[in-house]
Amino acid sequence: MGLFKKTPKNLPDFWKSYENLFKETQSKNFDDLVFVVLDTETTGFSFEEDRILSIGAVKIKKEIISVQDVFDIYLEQEKFNKETVHVHGLLKNGQRDCISEISAMQKFLEYVGNAIIVAHHAGFDMGMLNTALERHGLPKLKNTVLDTGVIYKKTLIKSYLVQPKSNYSLDELAEKFSISRKDRHTALGDAYITAVAFLKIISRLKEKKNFSLKSLLR
Repeated sequence: MGLFKKTPKNLPDFWKSYENLFKETQSKNFDDLVFVVLDTETTGFSFEEDRILSIGAVKIKKEIISVQDVFDIYLEQEKFNKETVHVHGLLKNGQRDCISEISAMQKFLEYVGNAIIVAHHAGFDMGMLNTALERHGLPKLKNTVLDTGVIYKKTLIKSYLVQPKSNYSLDELAEKFSISRKDRHTALGDAYITAVAFLKIISRLKEKKNFSLKSLLR
């Protein structure tokens, strides 16, 4: 057995273009970095059994959300779980233009590029996206990932009297930062709420010494 995992041969050009972006070294200056804040709506919580219904994302640079450059797509569905419809409202073959999973992955890679991905409970979204890529013989995403649930805890004052919770929901963050929740439970709506929460967290953390991307990843 070799030490290196073999990369599948014959990868599509869109994957190679995406991968090539990571050959450039990213700037150390926080304001030069591009963040893609995303959310996925899914048929359920199993990486293997469930499927992505929609992906929503917004870009942030220099602490500004680029509202004219959003990502909002819906995927064709073979699988349908009526139990989650009340959450995201996406019915099978609803009144939306839907594209195939592989087209969605291609469009997503073109949008995200080598930006830093930000998501709330990011492990779930990344797991769903990576499993979708894997179904089409593609490697996992290469982006650096930040989880707003994790970095929010860095803003809390550590004290013996008040212990931070192990988990903070997106609703709790929206409440703490007074963010409107009117588009909650749509992928793009949740991505936007997460983006605003991310900017509020960053502005708090910037008040601390030695703020950097590295400090967020610790």
